[in-house]
Amino acid sequence: MHETRRRQISRRSLLRATGATAGAVTLGTGIAQAAGRAQPQGAARAAGSAQGSGYAHPGLLHTGADLDRMAAKVKAGAAPYAAGFARLTANRHAQSGWTANPQATVYRGAGSPQNYAILYNDVHAAYQNALRYHVDGDTAHADTAVAILNSWSSKLTSLEGSADRFLAAGLYGYQIANAAELVRDRDDFELDRFRTMLTTVFAPVSESFLKDHNNAVVTNYWTNWDLTAMACVLATGIFCDDEARVARVVEYFENGAGLGSVRNAIPVVGEDGLAEWLEAGRDQGHALLGVGLMGTVCEMAWNQGIDLYGYDDSRFLKGAQYVAKWSLGGDVSYTANTRRKGAIGGWSGSETASDAAPVDPTMTRPIWAMISNHYTKRRGLSAPYLTRIAAKATPEGGGGDYGPNSGGYDQLGFGTLAFTRDKVTGSGAGAGGGAGGGTGGGKPAGAGSASPSGSASPSGPAANTPGGSAPGPGSAAGPAGGNSGDLASTGTGDLAAWTAATGITALAGGLLLLRRRGKTQQEQPRTGGGAHSK
Repeated sequence: MHETRRRQISRRSLLRATGATAGAVTLGTGIAQAAGRAQPQGAARAAGSAQGSGYAHPGLLHTGADLDRMAAKVKAGAAPYAAGFARLTANRHAQSGWTANPQATVYRGAGSPQNYAILYNDVHAAYQNALRYHVDGDTAHADTAVAILNSWSSKLTSLEGSADRFLAAGLYGYQIANAAELVRDRDDFELDRFRTMLTTVFAPVSESFLKDHNNAVVTNYWTNWDLTAMACVLATGIFCDDEARVARVVEYFENGAGLGSVRNAIPVVGEDGLAEWLEAGRDQGHALLGVGLMGTVCEMAWNQGIDLYGYDDSRFLKGAQYVAKWSLGGDVSYTANTRRKGAIGGWSGSETASDAAPVDPTMTRPIWAMISNHYTKRRGLSAPYLTRIAAKATPEGGGGDYGPNSGGYDQLGFGTLAFTRDKVTGSGAGAGGGAGGGTGGGKPAGAGSASPSGSASPSGPAANTPGGSAPGPGSAAGPAGGNSGDLASTGTGDLAAWTAATGITALAGGLLLLRRRGKTQQEQPRTGGGAHSK
């Protein structure tokens, strides 16, 4: 732990620490041992879970070991961590003193006075300040994050609007839980009140969607709708030590009827080791969103000892490789897919996606570092397309760096800082990296470990290639990354409204100088229904 960050140990964290080991044993033994998992890195620090619970805290997108790694690497000026941290510190949301503007009711969607941009800006400010605190130890950033989160938990009572309210619940629910996870042991953080907000405002909306899909045919809503809800319910379950919620998401990931379950999202596995991503037949922005959300679900589960990354012979790896290749401009196959649409007891219809949509190779989201590092560094598998696209996007930014509209805030980002890791060697390479948690139901991890056939690459596992395959010719590997349009989670294709073109002008002594170009444009209201547009 670096010297400038001497954490205050609260009575709450001391109580959690005393019960953590027993909790991990009582709930986690059957899960961790059955799957043959090794203890995670930094397990001692990550063991701040509530007494009687198998869930380790911090343990959503970042574990204690992850946070210590970031701090140590940045202090040492190591690449690419220094560039990733500079990207964070340059973001306007990451500044201490950000003042929250909490609302009693948040509206998203047509027919309401939309104010959800207030929520997502505050959520990203809380997350970025909390992450910055863990890296540089400046308590002013922790104070800011806590103040933002406390203000919202003291006021927010409902999420309203058109069907887009389900997106608001899912996206901002998983995000605000991750922000809070980073400051949950602070004495000034209102933990119980925050839990109440998650379990009464965010999670019920997402759970309702997974149960009845807004009273629509289960396939009416594309993949990313399910995945936002799954991310929210899983984050709530882990944050609140709720085994049943975690188990429901694991079961839905594996066997759910909606298009967000892994076999429905990735319906066809090809002989080339790539697997078709269903929403590639819709448009690139939504496919990228879906991959990022599925990665988020897998990462949060992994950090609790649940291996969804490796489920069904690493099906997600094959789908992510497919989207990466396609997004880089490569040719991919696509099997025509017809989905039913409509309301139960009302109108009905169908829609066929017959081919992968056109792509803009400069479009990006801050999703690739997390996924690429899992498969190539934790697992030691070859994932050449993931490696190339992750290098192209380096250093990844976060909310506010990818356009002013909501799509630029769908991921928390900063993966270069947060998820770059050294390659695991030996027995740990194929083991679940979780903190000893359990699903509360369902089979252990559902998946076992990634096998050689899970490399999703004709070249097989990269056992002797540190970091996976190197970027190939024309991969644009390097720090600049691609430009990005408005990647709205519910947009259809008007990606030219605004271009966030962030270029790197200098990198020296850990200081990244950024140049921003382009003009912003106010976000327009959306229409309702299952295929919204901006």
